[in-house]
Amino acid sequence: MLNATLNERSVRISRRKKKDDNILEIPSIPNPFPELCCSPFASVLSASLLPKATSRKKQVIKVYSEDDSSRALEVPSDITARDVCQLLILKNHYIDDHSWTLFEQLTHTGLGRAIEDHELVMEVQSNWAMEEENKLYFRKNYAKYEFFKSPLSFFPDHMISFPSETNAAVSHSGILQMFLSSSTYPEIHGYLHAKEQGKKSWKKLYFILRRSGLYFSTKGTSKEPRHLQFFCEFSNSDMYMSLTGKKISGAPTNYGFSFKPNKSGGTRDLKQLCADDEQSRTCWMTAIRLLKYGMQLYQNYMQPYQGRSGCSPLNVTPMRSISENSLVAMDFSGNRSRIIENPTEVLSVAVEEGLAWRRRGCLRLNSHGSPIAISNMAIHRSQSWFHHKISREEAQRLILQHGLVDGVFLVRDSQSNPKTFVLSLSHGLKIKHFQIVPLEDDGKLFYTLDDGHTRFTDLIQLVEFYQLNKGVLPCKLKHYCARIAL
Repeated sequence: MLNATLNERSVRISRRKKKDDNILEIPSIPNPFPELCCSPFASVLSASLLPKATSRKKQVIKVYSEDDSSRALEVPSDITARDVCQLLILKNHYIDDHSWTLFEQLTHTGLGRAIEDHELVMEVQSNWAMEEENKLYFRKNYAKYEFFKSPLSFFPDHMISFPSETNAAVSHSGILQMFLSSSTYPEIHGYLHAKEQGKKSWKKLYFILRRSGLYFSTKGTSKEPRHLQFFCEFSNSDMYMSLTGKKISGAPTNYGFSFKPNKSGGTRDLKQLCADDEQSRTCWMTAIRLLKYGMQLYQNYMQPYQGRSGCSPLNVTPMRSISENSLVAMDFSGNRSRIIENPTEVLSVAVEEGLAWRRRGCLRLNSHGSPIAISNMAIHRSQSWFHHKISREEAQRLILQHGLVDGVFLVRDSQSNPKTFVLSLSHGLKIKHFQIVPLEDDGKLFYTLDDGHTRFTDLIQLVEFYQLNKGVLPCKLKHYCARIAL
């Protein structure tokens, strides 16, 4: 009896052992989340091993557009300027051509700047005093990264000096590599007007920009160390452009810019400068941006092109703008469409189309959905590039805000002659104005820029022609200034 019991128990043990052996024969599967499991040496789950929940605080910001309409956005506290722009582009169904910018405007001081794409918006706002009525604007700035595409036009020869070991001829990419290099940096030099601290007077001094900061010479144009006095460094300050010209600061010219320390106490801490012309101001401000941000600025520029095949640093063919890609003269009269390359043929086709358009009239829908005819005299009013009854100064301010890139333009009513119009155009860092004159021939009304040699039946046809051909203009019309609404 006892032997039978022992045999039965031994059978049970052998079966259990066999069962355990079978289990052990199965290959072990590694645990992909070991940090979630208890240690064999710990009786409880450690709180430090639990994944930390990253809670992103939300805050509300208010963004304005050119027509002073505004939109409140609830955004994370770590949102960048580029992310805010992308959010507004998606919400408003705009085309993203990489020129949208968030702009900071300091109302009391009349200063403004384009916030860099990588900057945190909440950090920018944290530098505002409670009593200040500063604003964030959403607008286009075609000049934001233009110096990466054509640096030679931003740095005139008389304002830039290269290290002595550098060859006399510096290539397109060579200039950029020097500005972005941590070891060498081109020297920018020239005269600027500086406002004396605590006074209303301005003094013209010779300034030198080096990697260590901005200096001025106490003895003419001498660059000797004993004659150089430190003026400003940029790590703890932001650079702003003067938006009001001479009005607030009493500057000797309209080409002012300033340095405002972060967390400063107000206008008393501003360091104000002004240049003699726009080319000089653009050179100084561009060089200081490159000095302050370096490769970060280049990465901001390159971000839209990441992933494109054949893209190597400093050797990128910039993407053409939406306006350039969409404008080409086409002939659809035959069995197959073709691109018209002959300018004379383009002109004749444009005139013929304009006359046909004039005969048909232009139909639009009224509030009830019924078609109504709009005369060619008023059709241009519906175009984004047309600005009704704005002054010459307002037109220049609007173009400056969009960036002084060749081809930025708008069309406006003439204030001196109510029957004519004016084409305001940016070229060579200057804003030029061309009068559009109406002509009547055989009872028909035409518009011309060149005393009747080239005639157009309406302003839309005129603008479309000069977007394809520069004609009498210094350059083609490329980017129009528009007052967007949010």
